[in-house]
Amino acid sequence: MRTTVGWGVLALVFLDEVMAVAALWHAGSHGQPGWLWGPVLAALALLAWNSFASPKAAHGGPVARPLVKCLVFGSASAGLVLVGHERLGLALLVFSVVINAAAQLPLVRAVQE
Repeated sequence: MRTTVGWGVLALVFLDEVMAVAALWHAGSHGQPGWLWGPVLAALALLAWNSFASPKAAHGGPVARPLVKCLVFGSASAGLVLVGHERLGLALLVFSVVINAAAQLPLVRAVQE
C-alpha cells in the first residue's frame, strides 16, 4: 500500500513537470514570433531541469535543485498569469507546491531510493 501511494505521488510529480514545460511553451507562444519563443522557453526549462533538478542531475545539489525547481514552476505559473490564465497559473503553482512537498515525505522518498 505504501509503495502504491509513493509511486502515485511520483507520477503526479512527473505530471507536474510536464505541465510546467507545457505552460512555458504556451506562454512563450504568445510572444513575437510565437513559433520561436514557445519551443525556446520549453527547451530552456528542460535543459535547466536536466542539468540541475532531475534526480540524476550532473550539477544538482542541496541549493541548485530546489532553486531550479522554484524557477521553473514559478516562471511557468507567472507565464500563464501574464498571458491571461490567472486561475490556471495559480492552480499550477498551488499544485506544484503541494505535490513537491508530498514528494518529501519519508514513504515517497523510500520509493525513490
